[in-house]
Amino acid sequence: MNRWENWDESKVRVRPNKKGSRPRTKESPTYSDAELGRVVTVDRGRYTVSLDDRAVSAVRAKALRRTPVVPGDIVGLVGDTSGEEGSLARLVRIEERSTLLRRSADDTDEAERVIVANADQLLIVVAAADPEPRTGFIDRALVAAYDAGIIPILLITKADLAENPADPAGLVSHYAELNLNTVVSSRASESRDLSASAVEELQELLGGRVTAMSGHSGVGKSTMVNALTGADRATGGVNAVTGRGRHTSSSAVALLLPEANGWIIDTPGIRSFGLAHVDPDDVLAAFEDLVEGSADCEPGCAHESPEGGCALDAWVGQGRAGEHGPARLKSLRGLLASLSGASEGPGEKRLGSVEP
Repeated sequence: MNRWENWDESKVRVRPNKKGSRPRTKESPTYSDAELGRVVTVDRGRYTVSLDDRAVSAVRAKALRRTPVVPGDIVGLVGDTSGEEGSLARLVRIEERSTLLRRSADDTDEAERVIVANADQLLIVVAAADPEPRTGFIDRALVAAYDAGIIPILLITKADLAENPADPAGLVSHYAELNLNTVVSSRASESRDLSASAVEELQELLGGRVTAMSGHSGVGKSTMVNALTGADRATGGVNAVTGRGRHTSSSAVALLLPEANGWIIDTPGIRSFGLAHVDPDDVLAAFEDLVEGSADCEPGCAHESPEGGCALDAWVGQGRAGEHGPARLKSLRGLLASLSGASEGPGEKRLGSVEP
């Protein structure tokens, strides 16, 4: 007798599916009841979101696990949005971003890092001294801002340490040909408080807008943020050996400007500002003083030298880019060379005389 003759399929034992037995569907929930708020901090998978008059702690929904969420993002929350201690909401949606400020580790690293979302302005902070200012960093930040469609503002701190406080380290005159708002801040030797005029000027420039703040460690970002917002961000000094600032802010945080009805996003001090995500053809847009001169360049000009058909040398030689035209052209070419894989020399990274 065949042992399979009395076999009945109903006797088959089927193990339950560990992933559940619910049928799959391509329809995702709309979360039409989600409450919208702005991400103010990101800390190890937890997100603090500003919802009206309260701060809500949230975790990211599984569907968004591969999507970066950064300060400035407008997100939708469901679940417990009371903001009470121990409560936890779920972040289920990221609203369309108006702008996205990005950088890479260096100019050849394809992996880019999202810094801030939905910023209207970028406040580029440098110190007149201690640490020494780097025009290379400023130029890179300008390129990133223009590429993202963000308005740049230059803030020069510690002007009281400069020989000429009206034009500390020559930075004001260096960028005089650009349509760039520049604010100079100093401290009174007696009180060490920031000048009221600089704080007031920034309040006016930042009013009603979302502004990201970027700069090297030790330039005074957190000190200015405290003056603008009344917060108590940790501040630090500069290493006497390396000349570099100490990191006091470990993560970006968005803070409300009570007097200006705006937001400022304080980011950690950075070592480098890579531009691998920026097309070399778009770099020139950050050099307003040179753009007009490029109209006489040959088609496809890489702006490397007159031998390659670049008309910028003649433009600068005629003084049409201002007193600092030669240094500005040198900085442009240094950036373009770095983006192509060549190395920027130290001369392009610090403010100084231009070699003949």
